Amino acid sequence: MSEKNPLVSVTVCVRDGVDWIDGCLESLVAQTYRPLEIIGIDDGSSDGSKEKLLAWHQKESDIPIRISTQGAKGLSAGRQLAVEQAQGKWVAITDIDVRPEPDWISNMVLETRPIDLQEKVVAITGRTVFEHAGDIVSRVRSVEIATKYRSRPRRTSLANGPCSMFEREKLLEIGGFNPAWYHAEDMEVSLRLIANGGTIVYAPDAVVHHVPETESSRFLAKRRRDARAHMRIMRQFPRGKRQGPELDFIGSSTFVLTVFPLWVMVLATGIPFLFSFLTQPDWSWELAKSWWQTRLLLVTLGLMLIHEFVLWRGPLGVVNRGAIKQGKWSLLTIYKIRNLTLRWSIALWQGLFLGITDAIRGANGHRKLFAKNKK
Repeated sequence: MSEKNPLVSVTVCVRDGVDWIDGCLESLVAQTYRPLEIIGIDDGSSDGSKEKLLAWHQKESDIPIRISTQGAKGLSAGRQLAVEQAQGKWVAITDIDVRPEPDWISNMVLETRPIDLQEKVVAITGRTVFEHAGDIVSRVRSVEIATKYRSRPRRTSLANGPCSMFEREKLLEIGGFNPAWYHAEDMEVSLRLIANGGTIVYAPDAVVHHVPETESSRFLAKRRRDARAHMRIMRQFPRGKRQGPELDFIGSSTFVLTVFPLWVMVLATGIPFLFSFLTQPDWSWELAKSWWQTRLLLVTLGLMLIHEFVLWRGPLGVVNRGAIKQGKWSLLTIYKIRNLTLRWSIALWQGLFLGITDAIRGANGHRKLFAKNKK
C-alpha cells in the first residue's frame, strides 16, 4: 500500500437510529476514495438498529464493512472500540444521521500534507451542512452551523464529530476516546491532540450533510449536553493553559446564555410596578413618579431593549434573521423564534448546572472539584 493512498477506516456508531442506518451506510459505500474500510458499532440499541446494522456486515468486498456490537456504553466508548478495530493509517468519524458527499474522504486526504514546517497535521475536519425542513428549529440550526463555518481558519481547534479524520497512531498516543466522557468527545480529543503538538486542519471542500433537526426536544437536549460537557472542557483546558488556536466553534451560545437572565430581570423589575398599578385606587402619573417601582420599570424597558439587541444583532441576530429569510415572515415566526431562543437559553443554564454537579461529584470525565492534590 503506497503512502500516497493510505488505508482510511471510516467509523460510525449508532444507538436507536434505525431509520438513518441505510442512508448513512449507502453514502459511505459511495465514497470515491480507495483503499477504504467501514466499521460500524451498535451501542446497545433497542429499536432494531442492531439487526439492520448487522445486515451490512460484509468483510469480503471492494470496501470491507465490519460491524460490532456493545452494550449501551456511550458514543465515546463506541468510537474507541472502532478506533481499536481500525486497520487504516487514518480513522474518519461520522454520525449515523449524516450523509457524506462522495468526495468527503478524498478531500480530507488531500489536506494531510502540511503547508509549512509548523504544521504537524494529525487531524482534518470537514464542513457539516445542516439541512432544514421548513420548520423553525431546523432553520435556526441550519443558519447557526453555516455561520460558524463562514469564517473558520485553516488551523482550527476542533475536529467536529460528524466530519473528521484522525491519524490513528497519534490518536492512540493521547489515549483515544475516553468512555467516561459525557458528550463533546470530539472537542476533548482535539484539544489533547493540539496539546501534544499536533495541528488540526479545516478542509471546507470535505462536505457532509446532516439530516434536519426538526424536533425542539432533541435540539434542546443536545444544547443541554453541549453546555454540560463544556464545563468539563473548560476545567481540563483553561484558557491560560490551552495551546493552539482559540476555540472557534462556540458560535451564538454565549449570546443565547444572556436571554434567560434578561427575562428573569425583566420579570423581577416589571412585576412590582404592575402590582402597584393594579392595586392603587387613585393612580396617576404624578403619583407613580414617586414609586420605587417606576424606577424598576425604566430598568425593565432598558433590559427589553438589550433583549431585542441580543435577539436581532450580533451572532444570534444573524441566526434569527437568517432563519426568517429561509421561511415566511410573520408575527407567528417571530414568536416561535423568541420561544425557541428562551428555551435554548434555559437548556444551556441547565447544562451548566449539571456540569457543575458533575465536577463536584467527579463524574462523566471530571476530576473531583474539591479533591486534594496528590503529591
